[in-house]
Amino acid sequence: MARIGLIAGSGQFPVLFAQEARRKGDDVIALGLSGITSAEVEKLAAESHTFKLGQLEKPIQIFKKAGVKQAVMAGKVQHRSLFGDLRPDLRAVKMLARLKDKRTDTILGEVAKEFAKDGIELISSATYLSHLIPAPGVLTRLKPDAAQKRDIALGWTVAKSLSGLDVGQTVVVGGGAVVAVEAMEGTDACILRAGAVAGLASPPAAAGLRGLLKSAATKLLAERGGLAVVKVAKPKQDFRFDLPVIGLTTLEVMKQAGASVLAVEAGRSLLFDREEFLRRADRDRVAVVAMAP
Repeated sequence: MARIGLIAGSGQFPVLFAQEARRKGDDVIALGLSGITSAEVEKLAAESHTFKLGQLEKPIQIFKKAGVKQAVMAGKVQHRSLFGDLRPDLRAVKMLARLKDKRTDTILGEVAKEFAKDGIELISSATYLSHLIPAPGVLTRLKPDAAQKRDIALGWTVAKSLSGLDVGQTVVVGGGAVVAVEAMEGTDACILRAGAVAGLASPPAAAGLRGLLKSAATKLLAERGGLAVVKVAKPKQDFRFDLPVIGLTTLEVMKQAGASVLAVEAGRSLLFDREEFLRRADRDRVAVVAMAP
């Protein structure tokens, strides 16, 4: 029986990780963020502790005391939190002073180095979850039509061009035009913004020439298959951090935004609740495709 450390953010990801680790007979030593991590993680863990964003010394010492040699990061932490109520401890202050920039990969890479100094290796967040990584192909009964395939191709090109800069891992395309590119707000907010921009998320304005033009554009976009959401991994994606994830919430957000196609990167994404996800996608007539890298 191994002891595996879990640095848990919000959402379903750390819960699924803890469930699978437990199913394999391993003990999970969980570190949850105060007010962010699901209480389900604590129930599944052999040991559970909390820490605040910005603390480094406390989580490292907890893992050392528990005999943890390997750990994963799983779950969401809003990027904007790094510019909000962050209260770094002395070790984190010293680490932050060394940063060449504040991109996510840069920060988390330095965090990994700090854990490694104390003999704790951060490993792939897909550990125990390889069965959730989709293979290439159309995953739903509904297949994208020719226009939707063109939108996917455009979104893929844009996302792959931008994602290495820590921006644009999600790109939303409609009618052959880029509608929204993900920045610090995250995937769900990007999709909702695209729906609002395209006029599919809410009824278009009813009065005036501008309203009539927007109504016509919205109708045309809907006739052409709605919005296509493309989510990719970064060119040099570090599987220890920020692995692209889709799940039931993604589908719900797409429905609100008027999106009808989802393309993810095969072999480099995690699909949670696969059976229920695909059942709902078929019900809502959303085509889901896993694209070969």
